[in-house]
Amino acid sequence: MGLEPEVHPARVDESPLPGETAAEHVERLARAKAVAVAEREPGALVVGGDTVVVLDGLVLGKPSGPDDAVAMLLALSGRRHEVLSGVALAWSDPSDGSAPPRTLVAVERTEVRFRTLDEPTVRAYVATGEPLDKAGAYGIQGRGGVLVESVRGDYDTVVGLPVARLVELLARAGWRYSSAGLTQQAPGPGDA
Repeated sequence: MGLEPEVHPARVDESPLPGETAAEHVERLARAKAVAVAEREPGALVVGGDTVVVLDGLVLGKPSGPDDAVAMLLALSGRRHEVLSGVALAWSDPSDGSAPPRTLVAVERTEVRFRTLDEPTVRAYVATGEPLDKAGAYGIQGRGGVLVESVRGDYDTVVGLPVARLVELLARAGWRYSSAGLTQQAPGPGDA
């Protein structure tokens, strides 16, 4: 996007809540991450996000280790799954330190189909280390892209940041994005 954000880890518990759907989970975590940083950085416009992979109703987060990554990838082999990414904006008025940050949140879904994979291919990919910190144990924007047969929906959602939706949220919060960067504007009626 041509922007140069500062990265601030949010340090929030990413454990799912009982009965929470995948969409509720990524929405909650995207909001919690953005708010956690906005509270530490008054006046900053903060973007938070979270992504999960869903296969047969089961949420696949980040693998616990190499063996878990292999199991996830073999389960995804030759099949369709959903990727859900939540994106949130949080901001506060630096002159009013007592007010909680304002937030806007959206969730995007994209369907991905994997090629049929054999175990040596999966183990070689896992050995690169790339999948160990990725939801569903793959990064479509990296070496994991060769595992994917097709994408139906927004590619950026699978990467983990639905850019088109982020631009919409920015506009609702009073920011205009262009290739030249961000400019603040007055929000329209009913926005933010």
